[in-house]
Amino acid sequence: MAEAAENKEPPKLIIGGKEIILVGTAHVSRESVDLVERVISEEKPDMVCVELCQSRFQSIKKKDQWLEMDIMKVIKEHKTFLLLSNLMLASFQKRIGEKLGVKPGEEMLRALDVAETVGAQVCLADRDITITLTRTWRSTGFWNKMKLLYQLLGSVFEVEEIDEKDIEAMKQSDMLESLLAELGKTQPVLREILIDERDRYLAQKIKSAPGNKIVAVVGAGHVPGIRRYIEQETDIAALETLPPKGKVGGVMKWLIPGAIVALIVYGFFHGGTSVGADMVLWWVLITGVFSGIGAVAAFGHPLSILSAVAAAPLTTLHPLLAAGWVSGIVEAMVRKPKVRDMESLPQDILSVRGFWRNHVTRILLMVVFTNIGASIGTFVALPMMMKVLGG
Repeated sequence: MAEAAENKEPPKLIIGGKEIILVGTAHVSRESVDLVERVISEEKPDMVCVELCQSRFQSIKKKDQWLEMDIMKVIKEHKTFLLLSNLMLASFQKRIGEKLGVKPGEEMLRALDVAETVGAQVCLADRDITITLTRTWRSTGFWNKMKLLYQLLGSVFEVEEIDEKDIEAMKQSDMLESLLAELGKTQPVLREILIDERDRYLAQKIKSAPGNKIVAVVGAGHVPGIRRYIEQETDIAALETLPPKGKVGGVMKWLIPGAIVALIVYGFFHGGTSVGADMVLWWVLITGVFSGIGAVAAFGHPLSILSAVAAAPLTTLHPLLAAGWVSGIVEAMVRKPKVRDMESLPQDILSVRGFWRNHVTRILLMVVFTNIGASIGTFVALPMMMKVLGG
């Protein structure tokens, strides 16, 4: 492999007879936009590879895509967390861009436009963001999932505290890595999925793209990894496969409700009707109250809050149901998102108030917060029931 001398110019690699020019960009930098335009215009490549997947490409090219979203379908297909995560990431990136006067993904859009001008083909080289987030979600346990959600929620509040030094650091790293940096320090598997896997994926897609001269426009944080992996063969299909849900989690999903039911039954036989009834009462009260607190935190409609309270004692005992799905569907029915909610979604996600004001994001928050409340209620109720049984 021959490489260009180390300087400020994008490195040029010779791989399998192809000339590959790696343009490392900052997703929030005006200079990167100009660099992309200059390199593609001067090099006139056969192919331009961009660090975009199909869904992210659609999101920046098709501004009205939200008008086609079916929120009820999102809830029923259990994609609430994925959609909420995407919206929070978009919010984080857009507000950083506003600080610098740059639209998120502008350097990628410029790459696409200049590629068309010089007659180059285009390759969307990144792994689908949904696959990346799903692999991340399934690789973490319950408490790390809560930390992940907290980190994403925190991004809605923290942008105003980011200074120039933080932004300069972001220019040299991946946006996902920047947002989840603290969690990645304690969970190496997250860095592997968010960064290393995508480095390998990008490297394989770039070198296998048609054409003798290729310009690849990627985040600066991916350039070292791509250079490291580009001479290796990577199985793209394996990196696109969703791992099965953890066996331990699957067993616990059935084991915990089964143990709770068995505990209540034992309470009736061992302590009599009064003890068993008290255990049931504590279970209903605690899971219902915590689930309701989650719904209140999402500023849900009173009927949605009541549905969360009523559903939690039952759904927490059924592995295939969740209180958040019930309250989310009720919220979507009583406060059905209107066209204006879809139209204002890109702007509403730029503020904390907007997340809670927009009917679409409030429904998503309702599902997530209610489920968290019900889960916490389960852990709180168990020792209380044991105390009643022991007494």
